[in-house]
Amino acid sequence: MKNPLFFFAMITKDLVRKLAQERIDELDRGLFIVDISISKKSVIELEIDKVEGYVAIEDCVSVSRNVEHNLDREEQDFELHVSSAGLDKPLRVLPQYLKNIGRTVALTLKDGSEKEAVLKDATEESLVVTTTRTEKKEGSKKKETIIEDETIPMTEIKETKIVISFK
Repeated sequence: MKNPLFFFAMITKDLVRKLAQERIDELDRGLFIVDISISKKSVIELEIDKVEGYVAIEDCVSVSRNVEHNLDREEQDFELHVSSAGLDKPLRVLPQYLKNIGRTVALTLKDGSEKEAVLKDATEESLVVTTTRTEKKEGSKKKETIIEDETIPMTEIKETKIVISFK
């Protein structure tokens, strides 16, 4: 009987990343790896995204084939899922933030506060977002719109999601 832990140890994130990246480089379509996870039962989940536009099914199939063909099922029993990063999932890597500059994002900060803002810029260290709020003018019943840019350190951000609007 095969020992599943023995086989799990042989499939590493680094190996999967290397095999996926080989095909991504060959395709040269602006794809990038968002996340790789491997369960104790050797279920490999690989998420990819694209700098511009959307990931095609053919992209997922091509990356999947390269990973699968370079892992030996006779030696390593595994299940492989390659998919595009969904709009409903949080942003996790810098290329996703860069791709979504100009879009409205919902930020959940580590202090528990939340804010909705337009993503203006992103680096490994921080995000620059534009917030809009209305306030009453002092001594007046009129409200004015205040637009501000704010820099938020990545270390303070718990989660960033794209706001999906059907307007």
